[in-house]
Amino acid sequence: MIKVLVVDDSAFMRNAISRMLEKDEGIKVVGTARNGLEALEKVEELKPDVVTLDIEMPVMNGIEALKHIMDKYKLPVIMFSALTKEGADITMEALSIGASDFITKDFSNVSLNISTRENELINKVKAVAKNKVRLLLNRIRRPDKPAVLKKDTSRNHSVIAIGASTGGPPALQHIITSLPEDLSVPILIAQHMPKIFTQSFAQRLNAASMIKVKEAEPGEVIRPGIAFIAPGDTHMGLKRRGNDICVDFINETKYIYRPSVDHLMLSVADVFGSRSMGVILTGMGSDGLVGAKEIKAKKGYIIAQNEDTCVVYGMPKAVVTANIADAVLPIDKIAEEIIRIL
Repeated sequence: MIKVLVVDDSAFMRNAISRMLEKDEGIKVVGTARNGLEALEKVEELKPDVVTLDIEMPVMNGIEALKHIMDKYKLPVIMFSALTKEGADITMEALSIGASDFITKDFSNVSLNISTRENELINKVKAVAKNKVRLLLNRIRRPDKPAVLKKDTSRNHSVIAIGASTGGPPALQHIITSLPEDLSVPILIAQHMPKIFTQSFAQRLNAASMIKVKEAEPGEVIRPGIAFIAPGDTHMGLKRRGNDICVDFINETKYIYRPSVDHLMLSVADVFGSRSMGVILTGMGSDGLVGAKEIKAKKGYIIAQNEDTCVVYGMPKAVVTANIADAVLPIDKIAEEIIRIL
């Protein structure tokens, strides 16, 4: 039984979230709290396995409460965020502090797509409850010493495609901020996240990294030393335009997750073949498996994050189980492996 503490200053939202969670027989809401200070008291008293935490609250807001929870209890926390630019910025801060995941707080009208939102909430609570390990790096920061690229002339990789879901932002922060500014290839990233949030994530990463990080735009030419993040609610791929290789978006309903890691990696494999490198990071489900198989079939290189440092060992596990990972590494070693291969 997964014990959950629900924290929100709105009585309606506390009740709505509690009702959704308790529709699953494996989850029990052991208590609720109206603000961050009350939440800390309830965490101490009730010993929950997971906390759902609103951001904007009186007395003590969600960010301050999260800092205390991470410092003292290290519990999995799922943030509830407004679907706004400000909400996205604060959520990115929460993820860098140590929150495991977030859900957009856009379902006050619980009659709208309620079953979908219930499933999302229940699945995320179950996923983060399975692994209470904090990622090795939770705050964005530059590496103490810039990495040095030593070209391995026996290899010829021209692009890196990275896929991530739950727990992905801190993992991506660790990798991208560890790469040198003279990186010789472009990076393409599909992180399951709403559109406004991918923009904030790209801006935050760009400010902390030695390479340039930006939200991808349709038709732009990919360049070495730039990381392109797929906008939320899109599927990003590549297409040739003369001598250039450009970002391309499609609207395809067959992919469950947006942005689709499978579509990105299938596209990269099609354009770059054996010169492709694929990296599969923490996340629920198996998005990326089909694309990674295609990269592997074309003699590309596949890296998977190891179980111990994943918030959710789903996407990497699918790749490892399929026996297509060339390297299975903790998050703090993946940037080293990328540099070694390049």
